[in-house]
Amino acid sequence: MYPTTKETASLLLVAGSVMALSAAWYFQLVVGLAPCPLCLDQRIAYYAAIPLGLIAFFLARSDRSGPARVLLALLGVAMLANAGLAIYHAGIEWQFWTGPTACTGAPVATSNVLSALKGARVPRCDEAAWRMFGLSMAGWNALIALGLAAVGFAGATTGRKA
Repeated sequence: MYPTTKETASLLLVAGSVMALSAAWYFQLVVGLAPCPLCLDQRIAYYAAIPLGLIAFFLARSDRSGPARVLLALLGVAMLANAGLAIYHAGIEWQFWTGPTACTGAPVATSNVLSALKGARVPRCDEAAWRMFGLSMAGWNALIALGLAAVGFAGATTGRKA
């Protein structure tokens, strides 16, 4: 039996989310690029897409296409919102607009705050730590999230009864 469009879309959303998060964690843990607050916010949609995509897959597999379609549409909206956040972040990096004032890093839990702040390298939202072909990680995330949004919407709308 061949997988349905909803099953394929669900698995593509899960695989794309796993790969996006793996890349983010690789850059954080192996390369040493600490994420800024907006970078961390952009991971939320991927964290949600993994279990929800698996649920959509099993719903579609068990011929419950209505709920699977709803989940795929929801994931499409979440990825579209994630792309919007990534575009906003990329615009901050390119100095098109100013970022939030809270984008100065997480607070340090220590008894001597001043000495901890002197040695801490706080990642900033307005500095691209890495670029490939002119796009920062936020720019690449926007493209990935737009692609996954298209996958979610395609899975939610194809094969519908009129």
